Amino acid sequence: MNLKSSVFVGHSMSGIIGCIASIKRPELFKRLILVAASPRYINLEDYEGGFESSYVEQLLSSIGSNFHQWASSFASRVVDPNDPITVDKFKNSLQRMSPEAVLSTAKLIFHSDQRDMLEKVVIPCTIIQTINDLAVPTSVGYFMQKKIKAKSTVEIIDTNGHFPQLTAHLQLLEVLGGVLGFEL
Repeated sequence: MNLKSSVFVGHSMSGIIGCIASIKRPELFKRLILVAASPRYINLEDYEGGFESSYVEQLLSSIGSNFHQWASSFASRVVDPNDPITVDKFKNSLQRMSPEAVLSTAKLIFHSDQRDMLEKVVIPCTIIQTINDLAVPTSVGYFMQKKIKAKSTVEIIDTNGHFPQLTAHLQLLEVLGGVLGFEL
């Protein structure tokens, strides 16, 4: 595709995948925009990742044992509960997926730890968080900002949940416009 100096926008784990790609091929990137991204989702004594290990194991067990109930419960916890239409749409999209694929992906995401990779990121980053994200607390954004060597900023969107692109798209577009130099 001959991409050069591109702006990468990645949500959640894909934001971290973008960071890894930028380490391997920095010439391809001008900026990384990391929306609700996290290098690790499980808490440690000195790190707040969002979830206790026991909760993650329970979550994985629920995916395997009662997938449709898990999808309903998970959707209502990670999407802004004040937006029931979007919660329902997200739940339905989860339930259309293969339970095996969701379980495999969830294991990969929740058991990953990419914190050490952050200090190798040399591309400027904009880290976008919501004020109340069960999966990625705002402390993760500031942790990432501190660890990334390149100039990075944290932008907080005044909404709940892990999916500002679904529940606060106009606020997200305002932040993106400010970063990319365009107005709505």
